[in-house]
Amino acid sequence: MNDTLTGTKPNLGFVGVGWIGRNRLEAIANEGSATIKAISDLNTEYADEALKIAPQAELLPSIDDVIAADLDGVIIATPSALHAAQSIDALNSGKAVFCQKPLGRNAEEVAAVVEAARRNNVRLAVDFSYRFTNGIKALKEVLDSGELGTIYGANLVFHNAYGPDKSWYFDPKLAGGGCVVDLGIHLVDLLVWLFDNPEVTDVSSQLFSKGKLITDRNEQVEDYALAQLLLDNSMAVQLACSWNLPAGVDAVIEASFYGTQGGVSFKNVNGSFYDFVTERFLGTSRQTISTPGDAWGGKAATHWANELAVNGNSFNSDAYQYIRSAEILDWIYKRK
Repeated sequence: MNDTLTGTKPNLGFVGVGWIGRNRLEAIANEGSATIKAISDLNTEYADEALKIAPQAELLPSIDDVIAADLDGVIIATPSALHAAQSIDALNSGKAVFCQKPLGRNAEEVAAVVEAARRNNVRLAVDFSYRFTNGIKALKEVLDSGELGTIYGANLVFHNAYGPDKSWYFDPKLAGGGCVVDLGIHLVDLLVWLFDNPEVTDVSSQLFSKGKLITDRNEQVEDYALAQLLLDNSMAVQLACSWNLPAGVDAVIEASFYGTQGGVSFKNVNGSFYDFVTERFLGTSRQTISTPGDAWGGKAATHWANELAVNGNSFNSDAYQYIRSAEILDWIYKRK
């Protein structure tokens, strides 16, 4: 394990370089915060495209070879069912890990990954990229200032007019769930991060597939979900997410919070997946505090690489937030 990286560029390996993995590779390569030393993907076309971005990298046949290589960290962007085991293997080898969401298919898997990071004293991060948008940063400043008074209500939404294009997304055993674990997980992560691991005191949920209420969650994944959460016995949260919803736009994304002295809202613009505006509410008036335009997609990855370089490869206690988020998903899925 390497805890003496301070001031030097970490050497990184990428496992899985499809669209998401390649995007994160490109973000790190462009920023220059790390050296990309290894790439592995069973899809040779994906691997070849990644090598065009990082021609100095060595193409390795498997994740086992990446883990065995002389590297400081591994970026994992493989199918969901593989995330927990692959992350644990990398962490046990002393390598820092940056993993695509979900870190695990349930809270038990996620807790095992976090424990491996703690036990080996290595850095762990998950690609919860919305934390790094300018709009969410502006929203967090308002919440942290206390100017909204007591926060008692929240509305969290992620509707995607399209659905996944790979069959494993529709297998509960491989994916861990449907639109909740794919899209709703971002909303839950924001909730846990913004309110610092809140205590969840009540959860109710309804999951649908093709317009019908799901009766066996071991056999079907949801394409529409609605959940109601009560946090700390004082804050009511409504969460909705979906695939293939006929919403009239590509996407509807929102994180709004209401307090006794006002509100604040983060929303996508004109159905965009990438452009957001944040507004501060006071009665019937509103003030725009963040506008679209930031390139945020790869910022979670570059932040992890910079933290690895500046602060070294040691366990970061905020990783415990991943367990709380996974527990909330388990409650929504009625697994707890």
